[in-house]
Amino acid sequence: MSDTTIDTKIIGDKIVRVLKTIYDPEIPVDIYELGLIYDVFVNEDSEVKILMTLTSPNCPVAETLPLEVEEKVKSINEIKDAEVEITFDPPWSQDLMSEEAKLELGML
Repeated sequence: MSDTTIDTKIIGDKIVRVLKTIYDPEIPVDIYELGLIYDVFVNEDSEVKILMTLTSPNCPVAETLPLEVEEKVKSINEIKDAEVEITFDPPWSQDLMSEEAKLELGML
């Protein structure tokens, strides 16, 4: 592995750690455990694209949450740029929540 090769696994883990610091304002669980993050792509240029959803299209943080995600992911040293794409396909449902999130919300 050359010095210029990025380790996407390490970067992926760092991104997940950052995502776990961002909370949905209406539900006391981080956006990662809530299942709002559908996919994270990292290319060789250390640019990140995050595909995420919101709990509903009318979510009060629809404007600010994606920006918060972008800013926090961009703060990771190895990341050059980050872009968040919002999708509602498939729509979010409680089935996407982790066991940890369900436990925290008393759903288990």
